Amino acid sequence: MNFDFALILVVATGLCGAVWLLDRVWLAPQRRQRLETAQAQAGGNLPQETVEQLNREPGWVDTGKSMFPVLAVVLVLRSFLIEPFQIPSGSMLPTLNIGDFILVNKYHYGIRLPVSNTKIIPINDPKRGDIAVFRYPQDPSVNYIKRVVGLPGDRIRYMDKTLYINGEAQPQQLVAQLPPAEPQQLLLNETLGGVKHRIYQDLFRPRIDGEVEVPEGHYFVMGDNRDNSNDSRMWGFVPDELLVGKAFAVWVYWPERFSIPDFSEARFIQ
Repeated sequence: MNFDFALILVVATGLCGAVWLLDRVWLAPQRRQRLETAQAQAGGNLPQETVEQLNREPGWVDTGKSMFPVLAVVLVLRSFLIEPFQIPSGSMLPTLNIGDFILVNKYHYGIRLPVSNTKIIPINDPKRGDIAVFRYPQDPSVNYIKRVVGLPGDRIRYMDKTLYINGEAQPQQLVAQLPPAEPQQLLLNETLGGVKHRIYQDLFRPRIDGEVEVPEGHYFVMGDNRDNSNDSRMWGFVPDELLVGKAFAVWVYWPERFSIPDFSEARFIQ
């Protein structure tokens, strides 16, 4: 089951905010009135224990008021600034490892409302070579991460494990054969839109050839692990309204729940 954490966070923040407002405009004045009445009846001298009892907030009020500022800060940070994600698969190897925790700039592609993801303030459009997080078009409750390859209007062709954009083959240079003795995989440098990064090619996986034109308002994305990636070659384009943000850093490597987090792997990515 996929939980919509954004929706849960919005609802929780709203409920705690309602409790804070209810206390401010109604419950707190009632407590003050009761205290003033009791003090008047006692001639102004009340035991400290009685004063504390009359001023005491109900448990649900205290909890709601305490949680509200925390939830509000988390909501703002997560919805509009930076959100952490964990890499669950090897589709972005060698750039991103399974277990990497990444940071995503949520406002880079525009300010969007939480839950609905509606863009209210446009800022930047995705650029070729960006590592983008987006909602999977076939199941928007799931987040995917891939590299932006094709922009609106681009003609994308993938043939013989070579990427062509508008008829031009994208530069690739061999870095290593893995393993060296009986290579199963190639490690290559590739440059997209001025962004230099590394990709894997699996020598024994079938080719995924095809040619498409990217429609307006959509993007063509691929994994850096080219022969082991479920991407636009299989399910099509990413519409702009499903973009979540641009990944810009790995802050910790934590492959298993009971393993020791490795902060030495922190780095900026491109």
